[in-house]
Amino acid sequence: MNDTQLKILKTMSEATSRMDINAFSQAVDLTNDDVLAMFQQLTAEGFLHKVGIGYSLTEKGKNAIKTIHRVPDDKAFNFYVAVDKPLGFSAHSLEELYRLIKQVTSDSLDFHVSRGDFENWLRDIIGDRQLALDFSGPRAAGLHGEDLRKRLVSAMDRRYGINELL
Repeated sequence: MNDTQLKILKTMSEATSRMDINAFSQAVDLTNDDVLAMFQQLTAEGFLHKVGIGYSLTEKGKNAIKTIHRVPDDKAFNFYVAVDKPLGFSAHSLEELYRLIKQVTSDSLDFHVSRGDFENWLRDIIGDRQLALDFSGPRAAGLHGEDLRKRLVSAMDRRYGINELL
C-alpha cells in the first residue's frame, strides 16, 4: 500500500459527512480522475466497497488505518533485551511493531513476552484486547526464539493482514 492510498483511506475515515468528488479530490490533492481510479483500485483490493453512488471503508480498510496510527513518543513500545538494557528501537504503530518483531533479536522477544509487555501495550495503548490476548498464547505455550517470532507475526497477520499492506 502506498502513501497516496493510505491518505485516501485516512481522509475517508476522518470525514464527518459525505463529500462530493470535488471536495474529496481537493482534500487529498489529486485530480477527480486520479481519485476515481484510486477508489476503483482500493475497491478491487478490498479496502473500500461501493455503496450506492459512493464508497465506504471495509474492515480491511479500517484495519489498514489502524496499523499506521502513530502513538506519541511517550506511549511508544521500547524494545529491551533485559531490564535497563534497551535495544534503541521503538514502535509507534502496529506497523512498526510488526516490522521490529521481525528484526529484533529473539532474546528481546523472549524478554517482553515473559513479562507481558506486548500484551499490556496492545491492550492499554493500542486498545486491541483481542491482539493482546493472542500475544499471551505463546507465553502459555512456552514458545521461545524463532518459534515465538513466527507466532507473534502470525497473530498480527491474522488480525490485521499487515503482510498484505507492506
